[in-house]
This record gives sequence, structure tokens and C-alpha cells, in this order.
Amino acid sequence: MKDFSFKKSLGQNFLIDNNIKTKIIESADIESGSIIIEVGAGSGELTKCLVKLGVPVISFEIDKRLESELSSIKADNLTLIFEDFLCADLKKILSKFSYSKVHLIANLPYYITTPIINKVIREVDISEMIIMVQKEVGDRFKALPNTKDYNSLSVFLQYYFDIEKVTLVSKNSFIPRPKVDSIVIKFTKHKKLLELKNEDVFFKLVRDAFKQKRKNLRNNLKGYDLERIEEVLKTLGKDLTYRAEQLTLEEFVSIANSL
Repeated sequence: MKDFSFKKSLGQNFLIDNNIKTKIIESADIESGSIIIEVGAGSGELTKCLVKLGVPVISFEIDKRLESELSSIKADNLTLIFEDFLCADLKKILSKFSYSKVHLIANLPYYITTPIINKVIREVDISEMIIMVQKEVGDRFKALPNTKDYNSLSVFLQYYFDIEKVTLVSKNSFIPRPKVDSIVIKFTKHKKLLELKNEDVFFKLVRDAFKQKRKNLRNNLKGYDLERIEEVLKTLGKDLTYRAEQLTLEEFVSIANSL
């Protein structure tokens, strides 16, 4: 990768710390029937580790300048796709493989972390995600109620996944060095999701409840049936003067089901 010109517009920061690569691989629950999707293969340092797991690896890279570097990885279980992951037809691509569990393992570009996660949840029955993201973003993913980082995205992701920290990653673990530290987060799909009558109602309710974070539920949910919401809140020992950050995932589900 000598003399490679990194593109800031693509969020290119290549992982060079072997200890972090090892922790990522060791945290994955790969088994017979697993298939791995990697987004942003970069120079292929993590890709080389993934193919050693002995299951199919589908690796996406948008920068075609890296094609010769990645194509030098000789592995029968590696499929390289040089296109924008956000535009890829994942169902069509996965239909060519036989598998029982899908894993996303990736060092995600900071600027498109959330769109990538949304795409995966929407289009794939994902079992596990192990992703490296900006520490500030990762803190929001795993944030609990009554903390400053807890927001609508925390609630959305925790509805689908158990979320845990794998390891912190220093900015010195990359080339070029980013301005901030990173974190590796592991998402494990819940075996059984909380029962929701209508997911669309739930997601809209959560978004609206956090619309203006410092305002209470009465102000943020003006367009809703506030009497019904207050009835549910009373059973939870709360009322409309509470803010969204003071409600748990289960409490949001209870309110959404009542609506």
C-alpha cells in the first residue's frame, strides 16, 4: 500500500493493529453454515483474517483502485464485489450461497455507519454484526436510559440486538490516523423480539419522542392520543412530564402497543 493516496471522501482509514484484528475475529460466533459480509475491505488486512475462518466471505469495496491489492488474496471462499454497498442487491447476492447465519464484520466508514446498519436490518436476516465505529457513535448504540448518549437509535438497535463492547481502538491503530478513537461493537440478534403490534407505529413514536431531547413527552408527542399514553405511563409509575431518555425499550413497546 506504499504511495496509496487515501480518499477522505470515502472515509478511508485502514486498520493496521494486529491485536485489534485478532479481537474482532475471536469475538465472532462463526459456525458451520455461517456467511460473512464485509463492508469496506480497504487493503484487505481484515479480509485475510476472515477467509481463514473457512466460511464464505463476501467483501465489498467501493474504491476500484484497490482491486489489484484485494485480488491478490487467494482464497476459494472469498467473493469480492467492487461497488457501493448501499446500492447492492443483498438478497440477490446472498441467493447464490447456502447458509444459515449471516454475519456483518466490518470497519465501517464513519460517515455512513447508520445507513449501512439500516440497510442490513432491512434487507437481511442478520444474526450478528461486529463493527468498528467512531467511539462516540458506538457509545450511543449501547447507551442505557437516563444517560446522555441514549437516543432513538439506541432504542431501535436494542429492539433487535443485544449490544456489547468488544474493545476500544486507539486512533494510532489506523493509517492514516483519524482524529478520534474508535470502538468495536458486537450486535447479537435477540432470539425472540419483544411483541409489537405495529413496528411502524413503534419506530415513529420513538423518533417523535426524542425529536427535541430536552422537551418532555407531552410536548414532543402533541399529535398523539395523550390520554391513552398517560394511562400506560401511570401503570409504569411515570407521566407525560418525563422525557424520552427516561423510558426503557420495554416501556416504549408498551406505549406503542396501546396506540
